[in-house]
Amino acid sequence: MRYIIIGIGFIFSGFLVLGVFGHSYQITNIEAREFGKCFEYYDDKEPVEINCTSKIFDQTLFLVVVVLLIIGGITSLIKGIKGKWDNDVKSEDMVGPGGDKNLEKD
Repeated sequence: MRYIIIGIGFIFSGFLVLGVFGHSYQITNIEAREFGKCFEYYDDKEPVEINCTSKIFDQTLFLVVVVLLIIGGITSLIKGIKGKWDNDVKSEDMVGPGGDKNLEKD
């Protein structure tokens, strides 16, 4: 169950990061394809022309981080659905009903 929750958290955080910070990376492809020039935009000063390659590289790194979060979430969901990690508990490590620790108290 915990891996299902972790997987949902990773997938949610991946889409959240993409939604919150992704808008600034969308314009890079349009600038590079249509104009051949890329700019870095600031709130308090004029836009500065920068190399399109470095901006596309930053965009690719951002996309890799988001994809890794989502893939990690999907992997965790698959492991949680299989239930293999949660069910492979040694009998001496069990604490609930039927565990060896509870039998010693009787």
